[in-house]
Parts: sequence; structure tokens; C-alpha cells
Amino acid sequence: MAKDFSTMEDSNRSSNPSFHDVSDPARRTLLLGGAGAAVAGLLAPLGGCASVGAAPLLGFKSVPAGTADTVTVPEGYIAEALAPWGEPVGIAAQSPAFKFDASNSAADQALQMGMHHDGMHYFPLTPTASETTGLLAINHEYSDDGLLHTDGLANWSAEKVRKSQAAHGVSVIEVKRGPDGRVEVVRPSRYARRITAYTPVELRGPAAGHPMLRTAADPSGTRVLGILNQCASGITPWGSYLTSEENFAFYFQGPDQPDAHQRRWGQRKEMGQYYRWHEHDERFDARKHPNEHNRFGWVVEIDPFDPTMTPVKRTAMGRAAREGATVAVTKDGRAVVYSGEDARFEYIYRFVSRDAIRPGGYRANAELLDHGTLFVARFDADGRGRWLPLTHGAGPLTAANGFADQGEVLIKARQASDALGATKMDRPEWVAIDRERWVYCSLTNNSSRGQAGQPGVDAANPRANNVMGQIIRWREDGDHDGATFAWNHFVLAGDPANERAEAKGNVKGDLFGCPDGLWVDRRGVLWIQTDMSSTAMGKGEMARLGNNMMLAADTKTGEIRRFLVGPPGCEITGATGTPDGRTMFINIQHPGETPSERTDPANPRRYSNWPDQRPDGRPRSSTVVIRKRDGGLIGT
Repeated sequence: MAKDFSTMEDSNRSSNPSFHDVSDPARRTLLLGGAGAAVAGLLAPLGGCASVGAAPLLGFKSVPAGTADTVTVPEGYIAEALAPWGEPVGIAAQSPAFKFDASNSAADQALQMGMHHDGMHYFPLTPTASETTGLLAINHEYSDDGLLHTDGLANWSAEKVRKSQAAHGVSVIEVKRGPDGRVEVVRPSRYARRITAYTPVELRGPAAGHPMLRTAADPSGTRVLGILNQCASGITPWGSYLTSEENFAFYFQGPDQPDAHQRRWGQRKEMGQYYRWHEHDERFDARKHPNEHNRFGWVVEIDPFDPTMTPVKRTAMGRAAREGATVAVTKDGRAVVYSGEDARFEYIYRFVSRDAIRPGGYRANAELLDHGTLFVARFDADGRGRWLPLTHGAGPLTAANGFADQGEVLIKARQASDALGATKMDRPEWVAIDRERWVYCSLTNNSSRGQAGQPGVDAANPRANNVMGQIIRWREDGDHDGATFAWNHFVLAGDPANERAEAKGNVKGDLFGCPDGLWVDRRGVLWIQTDMSSTAMGKGEMARLGNNMMLAADTKTGEIRRFLVGPPGCEITGATGTPDGRTMFINIQHPGETPSERTDPANPRRYSNWPDQRPDGRPRSSTVVIRKRDGGLIGT
């Protein structure tokens, strides 16, 4: 994620116990106060050895940590910027060019790449593995008004709000790979599209039409304007794109006296002061339109091959400040969608579709994600866990406890998870699945863990003041729809040179902190991307880690190598690739982010001038294309 909203959005005050409270006392003592080496040994990755004589999975020479204003990749690799913020997406032949003084209008921005590229996926347009054309669906998480407007927040206006809203959402662009291997954007393209914070979107599933989703502008409760804070992403087996709405609470001016539901979802009076949209777009004033807030926080499905398709918010998967939506398939052909909610002490979810996937692409599966069961994870201290169904009428999820029907359970997924006693996690973010059905989830950090008045450590979240984060993994008993699972930690991020045991980690290879983006490629490499905050990067316990980076992990041996280092202030995010494994796409988000997380419009190049390095330029988030000079497989 970009701006570290998740550290502010800390609203879980449920009384369900931490598993620290019920775990074995000897184990708990070790986790709390034992030496770093003991913690590392106890929670070491469970992996086998590489096959004797087999080619190593990781064949590149790792790059050192660094602070340069560039993208550094291993010897023999090329990294090139593609489609930075403001470049035309290709909707029309005469699309507006980016103006480096930020003077583009809101109408221009609606035809250009949005700001702060995040999750994305590549969709081939040709049937062979050596395809030369495809589509990239790219999330745009948030906007920085100090970069977006020539004078930042000064002279705030409806036009500036509209431009900020146009910088959010999703871009769909067509790309092609030429004979020399270089990738470029196809303009114009019949597939090109922008989806913004004011694009019409449908609400479907059990909560569609619910009284809590109805507003004066939409009495039916089935049609929303826009999508917000698109973070991680997913792809379905039928070829659609899933994008998730993360930190939506910060777009709304909260009520003067929030009720219990509003408090649980982080609504506060001061929230709207960051974006200030409510000053010129009344629907973002929760004092006047309290239900509008409930219409955000959903997984959104998009057919990238049909630019006329109305995006759909799938309410059956529940509402959350969700990071992504990663899809697996059961043996009998049903879809299983895993996701985490990126906020302190929130939860990990799983949705299992009722019906099997049908052949025929999106049109044949347009209702598949509207029917199924949502579950939340409980991680027990013995390395076992259970999926708890969020089903109305089951256990505490009754009208007497504030859940009138299934729609209300889904709208109040946080409260339902509280009631079920799910495990409060250290900011669950991206999810990836390997070939052996292990499901990995990055837990980026949680400096509040174990602090006064906050939950203590537990087996799944074993470190107090957890500034470094970890990657947890689990495998269901039987199939992906199994009710129970086994779990362990794949790695605890950190630096063994740190004095504090909780910040040492147990990394087997190159050091890193704050894991975020995860992706398993066609060869089985687990790619790990980091998101150290600009306020912490290069300081204190992160002093030796340099800029944010991307690493490659062998899940069999546990070895981790640093593959890429980004420019100052950026987050590395959004990994995908072509089916032949010879081209990788990643995103550089908010290069040059300031410690205040908002750029000074008078000095936009203070921390970075990537990728253009123009004397009159400004840093721009961008997709990066990575390939080997010899045309080989990425990572070898």
C-alpha cells in the first residue's frame, strides 16, 4: 500500500482473546523474551532440500541494498519504465499528453494513466506462450495532491477534486512486444479503458439492495459511483480481473458522533481532511450521507476484454479494507478466493463459490462470485487452524447480536469476525499460492502489537512492536475448501544486526523488512516486494536495508535473494508476467514520497526524479518491464 493509512486505521476493539492468552506458557515465554536465534529456530521455515543435481531455482546474482534514484536489477537484466502516471492509455487517437508542470485538467486525467500504480495482471491476447500482444490491468491506489496539482492543496476547488478522483481506479492498456523484446503501449486500442472514482459500478450478491447500502442518489442500493483505493489484485480462471478497495475510510468526512458501526470501520470526524473531497462532492460527507461509506470496501470484478462492461462489486465476498483477492480452484472446479484486510489487528478471509466454474469466459461466470460462503481464519497455537463461516444464524451471527440478515453480516464483516473469535493479524496484505497448495500471506508489520492497551503476541503474530513483519502460510486439509488447515511461518523479516530480538528475523539470505506484494511465477519462485514506510526507511532498525526492494524466494530451501531495488521513497508492488516467463512487469509506486507522505508542490524533485530525470520534471509512479538481455527466463 502507499500512504500508511493502515497504521491509523486501527479500530479493532473486540474482546475476542489473543491466542497469546491460551498458548502454552513455555512457548509464550520463548516468543516474548527468548533470544532471536531461539525464535528463529522455533519458527524456521518448513521446507525440504533441493533435488540433487537439479538446476537451482534462483540463478541470478543478488543486487546489494542501495539508495540510488534508479531501478537496480541483476547483471544481464534490463528494466525499462512503461506507462508512467499521466501517459495516455490509448482510448482515443488524440489523447492528451502529460504536462510536467501538473497542469493537465481533470478531463485529461480521465484519459491518462492514474497515479500510484499498484496491483496488476497481464492478460495475453494471443493463444501461444510466446505471445506478442496482451492487456495490462493496473490499479491506481491513491493521489498525492502535491504532485497532482501545480499548487497542491492551495485554491482547493471542484476541478481539483474531480482530477484527484480521475487519478484513482484502474487502467486497462494494450501492450505489444516487438522483435527486439522491447514492450510498448498500443495507442489507440479498442481495449483501452479508465475506471475512476466516478465510474458507474454495480452492486451484486447477498448485500445488493440492502437498506444499509441505499442512499438518496441510489434508493435501490445497487449502483455506486466509482471505486476507491485500489491496492492488490487477482485474476480469475475465467479471465476477469479482481481489484480490491482498501483504505476507503479516509475519503469520508466522518460524523461528529460516530455510532458503534462507524467506529468499527474507522470513521472519525477528521478523516475527510486528508482528501477533502467532501468539500465539493457531498456524497463523501458521512454526516449527510452515512450509507455511502458502506458502499465501498468490496472486491470489484472487471472484464478487461470488454471496455463496455460495467464493473461489479461482489458483496458475497464481504466488506473489508481489503488488500487483494487471489483465486484457487477446488478439485471439483469451484473458485476459492483468499484475501487479507490491511489494517492492524484485522483478519484473513476465504470465499468458496457455491457453483463450479463454467467454460465460456466472463459471460458464462458473471454470477459465480455472487453465491458462496465467506470464512475468516483462526490460527491456533498448535500450528493448526480453522475457517469460521460468516453465515447468518450460525453461532453469534443472529439478529439479537446485530446481524439482521446475511447482507448485514457481509456489510459488517469486521464485527462478524470479532464475534466469531477470529485471529487478529499484523496487517494481512497480499496472498500467493504455490504448486504444493501452500497459501502465503504477507503480514507487513504492526508496531502496536504488545503495546499498552493493545493485543499481545500470539503464535501467528509472535513479535511485540513488530516493525519488520513476516510471511505466514497455511495448507488446508484435503482441498482448498477444507474446514481446517496446518500453518507455519515461511519467514520472519528483519536484520540480525539489530539489538532487539523482535527485529532480528530469521531470513535465510538477503535481508528485508515489511513484506507486502507476493507473487508465485510459472517456475514456482515466490517473489516478495517490500513497503517500508518513508518515515522509517533508512532509519533505526531499518538503517541497513536501503530502499524498498523485490526479492525471490525458493520455497523448498527457504533461500531469499534480492532481485531489484527501487528509487528513494517508493514502494515495490504489482508483479505479473507473460506466460512464457520471459517478461516481468512490476510497479514502482510513489517514488520520492516525502516523510509527510504528501509532496511539496514547490519542490517535487526533492527526494526523487525517477523515471524521467528531467530538470523540470516530477517523480511518477510507473510500470516497469523487466527482461533478460539474452531473452531467457526471469530469475534464472
